[in-house]
Amino acid sequence: MKILGISGSLRKQSWNTAALRAVGELLPAAHTLEIAEIGDLPLMNQDLEHDGKYPEPVERLRREILAADALIFATPEYNASIPAPLKNAIDWGSRPANVFTGKPAAIIGVGAGVLGTARAQYPLRQTLGVLSVQLLGQPEVFIGAGGQKFSDGQLTDSSTKEFLGKMLETYIAFAERVRIR
Repeated sequence: MKILGISGSLRKQSWNTAALRAVGELLPAAHTLEIAEIGDLPLMNQDLEHDGKYPEPVERLRREILAADALIFATPEYNASIPAPLKNAIDWGSRPANVFTGKPAAIIGVGAGVLGTARAQYPLRQTLGVLSVQLLGQPEVFIGAGGQKFSDGQLTDSSTKEFLGKMLETYIAFAERVRIR
C-alpha cells in the first residue's frame, strides 16, 4: 500500500513531520509512506484556476493524493484548530474533482500540551468527512508533551513508538477494507 503523509506543520524540526517519518519507519515492508510538500502551495484562490488547471505545486499535490492508496494527516494545533497550511492544502485538493473522495485516512497529531492536538483533530475530522474521506475512528492519536518525545527530528519515546505501531496495524487493516469496496 502506498500511503501519503500530509503534515500541517512547515517547521524544519516539526514534531508532526517527525511523527510521519516514524510512521514510515514502523510500516511493514509491503507498505510505503511518502510525505507531501505543502509549503510551496499558493493560498487557495479560484482566480488561480485556469481551464481546469491549477498552479504546478497544486497539480503536484493533487497527483500525489490521487496516486496514494491511503492518507495519514499529521496536524499540530494552532489556536485550538487546524493550522492554515493544512487547511489550504485540503482546500486545493477539494477543488473539482475532489481528489480526497473515498480515500482511507487516519489523523495523528503532536502538541506540547497534555491534550496533544485533540482540539485541532475534531475540526479536521469534520472537514475531511464533508469531503467523503473514509476516516479511521479509533484509535485516536493525540501525542502530548512533544518536547519530551522528539529530539533532533526523531521520535525517541518508546511507548509512543509502540502505540503508533499498534495504530498502524488497525489502520492498515481498515485501509485495505476500504480500498476493496
